[in-house]
Amino acid sequence: RARPGWPERLAMQSAVLLVVRHGGRMERGGRRRSEPEEADKGRMKRTIIKDWKTRLSYFLQNSSNSNKRKSKKAGKHRNYFRPSPEEAQLWSEAFDELLANKYGLAAFRAFLKSEFCEENIEFWLACEDFKKTKSPQKLTLKAKKIYNDFIEKEAPKEINIDFQTKNLIAQNIQEATHNCFSVAQKRVYSLMENNSYPRFLESEFYQELCKKTPISRAAQGT
Repeated sequence: RARPGWPERLAMQSAVLLVVRHGGRMERGGRRRSEPEEADKGRMKRTIIKDWKTRLSYFLQNSSNSNKRKSKKAGKHRNYFRPSPEEAQLWSEAFDELLANKYGLAAFRAFLKSEFCEENIEFWLACEDFKKTKSPQKLTLKAKKIYNDFIEKEAPKEINIDFQTKNLIAQNIQEATHNCFSVAQKRVYSLMENNSYPRFLESEFYQELCKKTPISRAAQGT
């Protein structure tokens, strides 16, 4: 006579056996080896590079359109196109050199996205725009939006700053001034400069720009 619960135990054993057989190869000693591990690494790398190039292409298209509306600002057109290796190498001299270049900024943003910390550069850019705002009413609206997007607890793009700085910002935005986010912006800038920026300079993203000749220029030489 079968014991109560025996069919259930038999079904569970069968399920485990199927997982062992089809979930991965068995090595000696009963250790299971994950087949997709190496494939996942390669696939992830290709995805990141593809995403980087797509984001740069999208950025350059938008920049080209906005360039028509800002045609009076001479001397900045070259930043909308892929830089020469020599120009790209200038970015390694200072973090500000990278941020001041339109193409370099786009490449750095794409790199930060691959490291899942794009909120840092987005917050910094939002602060730069905030400091240029002249209307007191717009200043207050932008201050609240920045706070909701980046500062408050569980914000969609919450940045990594200490509790005291968050409280100080919460108080300052009640009567918004251009210095509301100064302390937080300096800390985020320092974080990017000391951590993300050195990794960017060693990345495949940056190395490709420094070593490869742009296609358009190569075509002109043939």
